[in-house]
Amino acid sequence: MSHAAVTEERPSTLRGASLPKWSPWAIAAGSLAVAVLLGLVAGIESRIQWGLIAGLLFLVATYVLAAKVEGRRQAKDRIATSLVWVAFLLAVVPLVSLVWTTVARGTKVLDLYFLTHSMGIVADSQPGGGIYHAIIGSLEQVGLATLMAAPIGVLTAIYLVEYGRGGLARAVTFFVDVMTGIPSVVAGLFILSLMLIFEMEPFGFAGSLALAILMVPVVVRSTEEMLKLVPNELREASLALGIPKWRTILKVVLPTSIGGITTGIMLAIARIAGETAPVLLLVFGNRFINNNPFEGAQQSLPLYIYQQYANSAGANAAYDRAWAASLTLIAFVMILNLLARGIARWKAPKSGR
Repeated sequence: MSHAAVTEERPSTLRGASLPKWSPWAIAAGSLAVAVLLGLVAGIESRIQWGLIAGLLFLVATYVLAAKVEGRRQAKDRIATSLVWVAFLLAVVPLVSLVWTTVARGTKVLDLYFLTHSMGIVADSQPGGGIYHAIIGSLEQVGLATLMAAPIGVLTAIYLVEYGRGGLARAVTFFVDVMTGIPSVVAGLFILSLMLIFEMEPFGFAGSLALAILMVPVVVRSTEEMLKLVPNELREASLALGIPKWRTILKVVLPTSIGGITTGIMLAIARIAGETAPVLLLVFGNRFINNNPFEGAQQSLPLYIYQQYANSAGANAAYDRAWAASLTLIAFVMILNLLARGIARWKAPKSGR
């Protein structure tokens, strides 16, 4: 018999015993069954507590079995992986529950009539009415905020990445970091103070100014990170050909990172679309349709949801309208995120073979 044949027949001594691939699912099913049994015996009615008990049992059982079969070193690896999965489930369960509740309650009155009519003379306690005036207000206010914040944010990021040196750049970076964490009500109070100084009445554009303040630091941060991802070799190659720096930024840097920049702007829009405090202070709300954001009070979806829920005591109609408007707002944000992903994939640099 040849030496190669002896080598092939000899079992490998580097591979130890391991749990089967289906063991995590079996452990999870067993942990869930034991948690339900313990909950029923102990009289625990909360299913959330059942889930927490099942997660704890899953971690303990995984470590014990892995340590006995595979050794403590592999058991630690499995317990780390299990912790990641448990944390993932703990994050997903509230999200799924929120979406499920919103869809279940929001579809009661969500129809074409609801989307194409305003509240008008309909009282909060009466059925009927819609959110057309709130949709118009939100689109105009968010749109104006984007027109102001997007260019300012992108140009600021270009300065910080391409030109920023010294004390001025550090000061701009510091203030951008501070603006990222300010509460939305502070931005609303700032614009409100200006309105009081000039004796101005509530109007939609005032809300756009506050939303733009909240949007600028998000755009700056996201754009700055995208510009940093552009390889310096591209800049150097363009400059070596004698092309001015401003033209290099315009023709090389921005087209390379346009997908990520657009995604950041879309996510910033989604972030300000649900703000209520600035709109409550500055826009004030309106039951009728107001297409002019520069004159008179206006409505928006977040403010509409707040007002309907605040006036829903003993009125199921207002409560149902609040949930339907919430579902519409979630759908709006989801569409923006899908658009951002689509644009990012469309504008992403094509990898060569």
